[in-house]
Amino acid sequence: MTHINDTTTLTAAGIAASVRSGETTAVASVQRHLDAIAASEADVHAFNLVLADDALSRAAEIDAAVAEGQDPGPLAGVTVALKDNMCTRGIPTTCSSKILGDWRPPYDATVVTLLRDAGAVVVGKTNLDEFAMGSSTENSAFGPTRNPHDTTRVPGGSSGGSAAAVAAGFASVSLGSDTGGSIRQPAALCGTVGVKPTYGAVSRLGLIAFGSSLDQIGPFAHTVDDAALVLEAISGHDPGDSTSIEQPPLDLRSTLAQGVEGLRVGRITDLPAGASPDVQGRVDEAFDALAAAGATIVDVEVPAFGYGLTAYYLIAPAEASSNLARFDGVRFGTRVSAPDTNQMYMATRTEGFGAEVKRRIMLGTYALSAGYYDAYYGRAQKIRRLIANDFAAAYAQADVLLTPASPTVAFELGDKSSDPLAMYLCDTYTIPSNLAGDPAMSVPFGTGDGGLPIGVQLLAPALADATMFRAAAALERHAAQNGVSS
Repeated sequence: MTHINDTTTLTAAGIAASVRSGETTAVASVQRHLDAIAASEADVHAFNLVLADDALSRAAEIDAAVAEGQDPGPLAGVTVALKDNMCTRGIPTTCSSKILGDWRPPYDATVVTLLRDAGAVVVGKTNLDEFAMGSSTENSAFGPTRNPHDTTRVPGGSSGGSAAAVAAGFASVSLGSDTGGSIRQPAALCGTVGVKPTYGAVSRLGLIAFGSSLDQIGPFAHTVDDAALVLEAISGHDPGDSTSIEQPPLDLRSTLAQGVEGLRVGRITDLPAGASPDVQGRVDEAFDALAAAGATIVDVEVPAFGYGLTAYYLIAPAEASSNLARFDGVRFGTRVSAPDTNQMYMATRTEGFGAEVKRRIMLGTYALSAGYYDAYYGRAQKIRRLIANDFAAAYAQADVLLTPASPTVAFELGDKSSDPLAMYLCDTYTIPSNLAGDPAMSVPFGTGDGGLPIGVQLLAPALADATMFRAAAALERHAAQNGVSS
């Protein structure tokens, strides 16, 4: 077993405060993380592209602004790693797929612009399961990412590179995308905080789509406060995204110290079995911690957790089939020459897409095909409505819900790669909130088998992100005060 032991870092909030005050420099912050990348990236493979020169140049600009008495913003000098499905102007954006080749977008994603405006420094583009389809970051055209806590194991997926970059100390924070758990599951396996905000709270403009009604961008961070800091910076209405909610940026940090006195925390009595004993033990301990902090534990039923997986694996592939039709070798990306257009389409997509992407395109195309639409996709959408109703009923009794984030600790590389169904079951506890559009997050809460991290999941109603963060901060305080932290 190889272990990358470099998770001792300053918080993002601390770095930003030091840079803004002139106590330290952005260049020093960036260089420290670049040194960590140079030392251990070959073992972890968190990145598809490291932007060392660009990052140092940007850091120098920030330091010059501070020297002139300007305030670079709330994320001044904070290093950020971006999942490589977010557009970066003039910088390759691959989705970890051969089909995009060396494609360089002509614009930045809205979140990238907002991070830059807040003073953050992008250090690289991180590896992912191809087009965000997977739960282990083994489905990448550029090879797997490894878990920094044990490089024989997966970091989770699909945002495994973003989770690993933070866990290994390569960046203070990172951004991932979450379609069915792709932020929360790798956060749990890598021992970081990972947040899927309310659908529409963060702009998706410039995020290369997998499932448009499910995708959401969110942060990875070492602390709940750092995750809140980043989410405040990237949230808010974007006129360029038709799914963006017309509301100001989220207000999260102001409520973190309020505690959970009087908060109702739901224990789901009909939650599907499947969590390993070590994970379930930590979840039970988290309930006890919240109760000791003044919360009331209430039993609720959420049948959605029993049928969310089946609905998701019809809806998400159907949307992927539609979204990925644009990758045809004509407008951008890789093209394989052939005698005629139809053969060129086939050759390009055959060579350009990996096995998991092809599998989901075929599933989605079948579900949308004439004669099967109502039986599969149409019925799955009706189930989705029932799932939203289930959550609404639960939230009438509880302010937040608490579940496992991942059924197990990180599994070994290759352990599930030959069994797609076993891989899909990794997202049992995360998928339902994507279907409902509600916020959810994973919070590190101790370790399990092999000393590997465990994350517990908090869920809340739409636009109740701040309440969810209050509960997360309480769990984080308990873990720190009682020796639970991983």
